Amino acid sequence: MQRRDALRIFAAGAVLPVFSPELFALFSQAQPPPGYALRTLTPHLNDTVMAMIDQIIPATDTPGAKGARVNEFIDVILSEWATPEERTHFLEGLAGIDKESQQLFGKNFAEASPQQQLTQLRAIDDATLAGRTTRVRHGNTIPEPDAQLKGDFWEVFKRITVHGYYTSEIGFTQELKLQIIPGAQHGCAPVGPGLGDA
Repeated sequence: MQRRDALRIFAAGAVLPVFSPELFALFSQAQPPPGYALRTLTPHLNDTVMAMIDQIIPATDTPGAKGARVNEFIDVILSEWATPEERTHFLEGLAGIDKESQQLFGKNFAEASPQQQLTQLRAIDDATLAGRTTRVRHGNTIPEPDAQLKGDFWEVFKRITVHGYYTSEIGFTQELKLQIIPGAQHGCAPVGPGLGDA
């Protein structure tokens, strides 16, 4: 599987935590190393991303998307995986979030209160869901993956956030309680007394 195929999954509606080992390995490659420096997101856009991912996957008894450094995962995707057109579309979507927040609350999204942020994102989610249910499909046709990838920014943003979280060490081991590298299997363990008797 190639990175372009993986990016199409973001837009095609596949949501975690259902991963093949190959797909998990591919998304894991996009996890930023310690000390990662942002390459595409400006400090302002990074603040917007941080506020948005915190609303999508907040910290509970386990760290949330901020703790899993999903903002850096998004930056890796934008810097290394996305085409220039996809990158531009994504950055324009982030700017649109700020513009709407300015219209609603008179401040950028990252400066709005958590309740204002949640209100705005829920309204976007409701509008997206309403638009999805009114789209008409003819027969069993499915929109082309590239058209979907260029589609709704909010849907793509949510999927990238979820993929970034659940392929991070925090999401995989602490939230899903799975092992990235399972422990050893001892296939020739001796059978205890009475278990092997017929």
